[in-house]
This record gives sequence, C-alpha cells and structure tokens, in this order.
Amino acid sequence: MRTTARGSLFALAGSAANAVFGFLLVAVVTQGLGARGAGAVFTAVAAFTILSNALKLGADTALVRFVSQDLERTGGSGVPGLLRTAVLPALVASGAGAAVLLCSPGLAGRLLPELDPGQAGAVLRLCAVFLPVTTVTLVLLGATRGYGSVVPFVGVEQIGKPVLRVLLAVPLVLWAPSVSGVWAAWLLPGVLGAVAAGISLRRSRRAHPGTGPPPRAREFWAFAGPRAVSSLFDIAAVWIGVILLSVLGTSAEAGVYTAIGRLITAGTLLQLAVRLAVAPQISRLLAGGDADAAQRLHRHSTRWIALFSWPVFVLLAAFPRTVLSVFGTGFADGAPGLVALAVAAAVNVGVGNAQTALLMAGRSVANLAVAGSAFVVQVGSGVWLVPQYGVLGAAVSWGLAIVVDNGVSALLVRRRLGFRTVDRGYLLAALTGLGAVSCGAFGMRALWGDSVIAALFAMVFSIGAFGALVWRYRLPLGVGEFFGALRKRSSENSR
Repeated sequence: MRTTARGSLFALAGSAANAVFGFLLVAVVTQGLGARGAGAVFTAVAAFTILSNALKLGADTALVRFVSQDLERTGGSGVPGLLRTAVLPALVASGAGAAVLLCSPGLAGRLLPELDPGQAGAVLRLCAVFLPVTTVTLVLLGATRGYGSVVPFVGVEQIGKPVLRVLLAVPLVLWAPSVSGVWAAWLLPGVLGAVAAGISLRRSRRAHPGTGPPPRAREFWAFAGPRAVSSLFDIAAVWIGVILLSVLGTSAEAGVYTAIGRLITAGTLLQLAVRLAVAPQISRLLAGGDADAAQRLHRHSTRWIALFSWPVFVLLAAFPRTVLSVFGTGFADGAPGLVALAVAAAVNVGVGNAQTALLMAGRSVANLAVAGSAFVVQVGSGVWLVPQYGVLGAAVSWGLAIVVDNGVSALLVRRRLGFRTVDRGYLLAALTGLGAVSCGAFGMRALWGDSVIAALFAMVFSIGAFGALVWRYRLPLGVGEFFGALRKRSSENSR
C-alpha cells in the first residue's frame, strides 16, 4: 500500500505535468496553425501513436508482469533473458513498419488529404524515421515499471517529452509555422527519451542481479500476443475519432475533437497515475499467492480514483462551453460531445483499473475479447454517427466503447478473480465525488448558465463541500490510510 501510494503521488505529478503541457501544445498548435493545420498535426499524432503502440507487440505490458514476477521468485535473474525476448521482435517489427511507410508515398495523401503533397510526404517520412526509436523506448520503459518504479516512465513520457515538445513548438509556430515543422518538434524528444530509458533500466538491473532460471519465451509471448492486439484497440479507441473526422468530416472538426480528448484525458490522470504504480504490485502479490492483499489493494486504489476523479467530470459536464472556449473560437461548438464523453469517463474512473487487474492476473485473452468488442462498437457506431453529427457522433461512439470496455472488465474481475470494490467506503465516495459536487455545479449552472462566473462559483462551492465531506469521512474513504502510508515512509526516510 505504501509503495502504491508513493508511486501514485509521483505519477500524479507527472500526469498533471503531462496534462498541462498537453493543453499548452494544443493551444500553441491551434493558435499558430488554425483548426485545419492543428487537425492535420493531430491526425499524424494519432496514426503514429497507434502504429508505435501496435508494433511494440504487447511486450511492454508483458515486461511489467513478468519482470515483477521474476523479482518475486528469483530476485531478477531472468530479466536479461526477458529483455532479449521482448526487445528484438519489437525492433524488427517497427523497422519493417518504417520500411512500409517509406515505400508507400501515396499513403500520405490519403491520410492528410487537405495538406500540400510535399508537406504530407515529409510528415510520412518523419514517421518512418522515428518509429523504431519510439517503439523500443516504450518496451524498455515497460521493463523499468516491472521493477516497481514509475520514475523512468513518468520522467520520459509524462514530463520530458511534453515539456520539450512545447519548447520546440513555440518558436516554430512564432517564426516558421508549418505542419511538418511542428510535427518534427513533436517527434524529436523521443531520441532523448530512448537514452533515458536505457540508462534507467541499466541501473535497475545492477540493483537486482538475482539468481535463478529465466522465464520461458513461450509463456511470455502467450501473454504478450493477445495483449499486443488489445493494446492496439486501446490506443486506437483514443485516436480513431480523429481519423474518422479527418476522413468523413473536416480537419477543423478533428481539431475540436482533439481538444475534447485532451480534457477527458486530463480528468483520468489520477487513474493513470495509480495504474502505473499498482500494476507491478498486484502482479507480485498474485505471484506470491497473496490474492487477498491484491484484492485489498485494488479495492482501495479504485476508491481513491473514483473519489478524486468524479468531481472533474461533473464540472466538465456542467460547463462544457466555458471550458472549451479556452482553446479559441469555434471550439465551444463541441460542448455536446464533451458532455457525452464526461458521462462515459465517469463510468471509466468508477471501476478503477479493472483492465490492469485482469492483465496482471494473466488474463490477456479475456482482455483482448473485451477490448475488441468495445472497438467494434466504437468503429461501427462512429461510421454511422460521424457523417451525420460530426464531433458529437465521434464522442458518442467513443463513450459507448468506454462503457463497454470498463463495464465488462469490472464484471470479469469480480467473477474470475473475486475482486470486489463496492463497499461502504465506495458508496461514500460516490456521495462525495458525485452527489455533493453535482449539487453545487448544476445549481450554479441553473442560476447563471454556462458562463465563467457560474463556473468559478461552482468550483468554490464544490471544493468546500467536497473537502468537508472528505475530512468527515476520511477513514471509511481510505484517505487517511493513503496519507498515513506517505507519512510513515517519510518518517522512515528521516530516521
């Protein structure tokens, strides 16, 4: 519990930095290139992200599970063999993917039809050059997470890359605005990320040499194979709406949808933070035969996620136009889509990290079936809804996929693993995070409408009511246990 609390707190800081600099990047790009240019850039980001996550072949998640289990059983002796098993196939696959991109110049025109052919071709060539580096970096960071530390992943993916992207993009937008230039600024930090990931992994290996036989490659890929496909579904779910809007709608709509996606991602930053910290801990507990402790850790982490994430989505649903107006003219039209995704995201955080628990228990095939079903729902509904409703259609299709994915995963975790999350503390979290905040937010909305003044008063009222209830019920909510674990670690460090 203490390790998860410490890791979650650090990962939360990293997630917050990632969200802030992600917003800044969207703002810089949209203001500098307009909705059309921004839509082209983020369409390229979507395609590259899907491709790099697919070509890592599920090896990063497999390394989280197998490295943590190897530490529990042998002290880490099997990690070098695991790395050889994981990295080489991912490198070969990403290299082959880069070759395909270089040999398919016509693909650029299809993916980015509103760009000049020269610029579209430059974007595609940059994708090919940086694809292997980015893919291998993700795999190496999975191994560092298996050692139980979130520092390398957070430092590279959530702080280092987002900060450098903004620092590189700002001068380009001011003095030489172009889609290809901004795209290069987005890709370049990946090189430094690869170096940092390699150094961090080397230090972890030295600290845990271990003794014992390495895990079998067949067992590794039996888990990683299904995870590779489900990982593709997961990342595609985030970006497929951008691609559908770019193809079936307009680049301007794709830019608006990207901004909405950033807001939803920001609301789930605590869930991601806890996921990074809790995954190797659940894996080690299950490997050691302590299923009760694993269930307890999952139950408490779910309660923390729901309690502190629900208020964010209530406020987004209450004041969507006010929030979206931050991105500039025309973005407030995406308000209905933001409301739809806020409701779906509330379901997401409400079940915690059910997918992670399922994966760390070795159920990658079940995870694949759930993720695949959710993706089919998203694409099927998106093809039908996007041409008619634009941004709202893309948001509704993603929201349906979120509900299917998380709802079924939570049901499987309860039935197959016996993990139960709903108890008195969880119901109090719902009363605090949903009930109290909703009264303040929608009450102010009824008085002053979707305006800045109403949003400010709603935030003040909600923070006061939320804080009072958290303090009153801090013990059943588990908040005291969370900060107690941090204080205990702090006192141990002092001694």
